Amino acid sequence: MPKYLWQTSYTAEGFKGLLKEGAVNRVAYMRDLFEKYGGKLEAMYWAFGDSDLYTMGEVPDNAAAAACSMAVSSSGAGHTTTVVLLTPEEIDAAAKLEVGFRAPGA
Repeated sequence: MPKYLWQTSYTAEGFKGLLKEGAVNRVAYMRDLFEKYGGKLEAMYWAFGDSDLYTMGEVPDNAAAAACSMAVSSSGAGHTTTVVLLTPEEIDAAAKLEVGFRAPGA
């Protein structure tokens, strides 16, 4: 199953909700949500910087990953960037593909 990393920046409303609900409860909720849709929550970490939350997990496909991002962004609680994660085996397979690319002017 494909793995994804969601980088989320909370809005003021998102922070208010986190303060009310608590981080541990939020992880439990997200774990149940991932499982409900056939996925698996692997990790959630809060951080300093441009992103407030990093969530890593598996969902069935890109459509499911996009749906997760859209749900967060449309809720008004945060803005999310989705990163597709590749395994070492996928990178090795990609390295063996003949692309035939030519740089402009080359």
